[in-house]
Amino acid sequence: MALSRFFGRGRDETPADAPVTDEEELGEGDTPTGDAEPEHAPERSWHERAEAILFNGASTGSKRATALYGDAFVDLPTHFATARGATIVDVDGIEYLDCTMALGAVALGYAEPRVTQAVVDAAGQGHVSALSSWREVELAERLCSIIPCAERVQFLKSGAEATAAAVRIARASTGRSAVIACGYFGWHDWCSEATGVPAGVRQDLSQVPFDDVPALERAVSAAGGSLAAIVLEPVVERAPSVAWLQRARALCDRAGAVLIFDEVKTGFRVAPGGYQEVSGVTPDLASFGKALANGYPLAAVVGRQAVMDAARTTWISSTLAGESTALAAALAVLDWHEDADICSTLAETGAEMRAAVERAVAACGIQGVTFDGIDPMWLMRWSDPAREQRFVAHAMREGVLFKRGAYNFSAIAHDEAALRDIETAASAALVSVLEEERA
Repeated sequence: MALSRFFGRGRDETPADAPVTDEEELGEGDTPTGDAEPEHAPERSWHERAEAILFNGASTGSKRATALYGDAFVDLPTHFATARGATIVDVDGIEYLDCTMALGAVALGYAEPRVTQAVVDAAGQGHVSALSSWREVELAERLCSIIPCAERVQFLKSGAEATAAAVRIARASTGRSAVIACGYFGWHDWCSEATGVPAGVRQDLSQVPFDDVPALERAVSAAGGSLAAIVLEPVVERAPSVAWLQRARALCDRAGAVLIFDEVKTGFRVAPGGYQEVSGVTPDLASFGKALANGYPLAAVVGRQAVMDAARTTWISSTLAGESTALAAALAVLDWHEDADICSTLAETGAEMRAAVERAVAACGIQGVTFDGIDPMWLMRWSDPAREQRFVAHAMREGVLFKRGAYNFSAIAHDEAALRDIETAASAALVSVLEEERA
């Protein structure tokens, strides 16, 4: 693996030129001064405490116990104490290899030393003030140098925010309201059918199936002169046909509408410039997040100047959009991408991770399991959801966290030893599933 000499499981190996932090100088079993231990409440588990005070049990929906494990979470962890490399440690001190990497937000590894040092340095200098950080300008310039569509940049804090901002900019630029979309874009009103979203907001959005050119053409025809934008996740569980993206580009050009790519998952994972760099189809606007700052809260909407200038006619602003620690993290991430071919290594690692689990499935002879996705972000499909639930639970008991119902993400920190452990845990979990069914 191209970068295995740089990244181990995340506990011991660091890049040769990375600054050494105080924590790394500690001996085995030592506790860093000032590290806060989780407050224990023996009479109630962390899960019970969370359910009592957080309205969904977790602030991130995909981190709810039922989302992670289904109904089989009684003895499984719901909260972490530390995370380094590809390893998370729960509040009871038990280690797990993570194949979800914070829903794809972490591509280098948890607590990656260069990123961490950049964040610490920025925090020590004061992470916000009444003025903008110089890092905001430098990062924007560097993004414009590597993202095909980027001529102007607006920073925000989450990918959903950035995509919502892109839709707002498209509507301001065109003076129209209708949006055609394909993909998942978060919880904001413009794209949600959830309770509490006014019907009037919903009527301006049409969803179309992924990679379905005729459906896209019909939706554009139905929108007519009111079409403001086509918003696509370029990868939805598999790579698209080139015709899909090219047709979206042509339809927007013909209608005078704005083409938006949601690159929140694909940016700095399939390529630094996102899937637009891979496909050769350049949108007018694009949103980035997740791996942009290796999990620190930062997102960006970028795009052509002629369209982005419309942001001046509307209002898009956030107090902490230019907060400097996340900007510093992103600059460190870009340094890594300049120093090494991170995305190729993510693809290689993801392919090896998926192959390891495929071997486990084939060896045990279990039926009803197939694999999908692209190498850096792959998933298992189970014909029986109850079986999947039991597999994920047993794998966790074997020390590996797989994502239930969605992508597993590779990270540079998944080294050869981690891949072997993933295969071993998957094999043991699959055997346990079959043994339960035979009992």
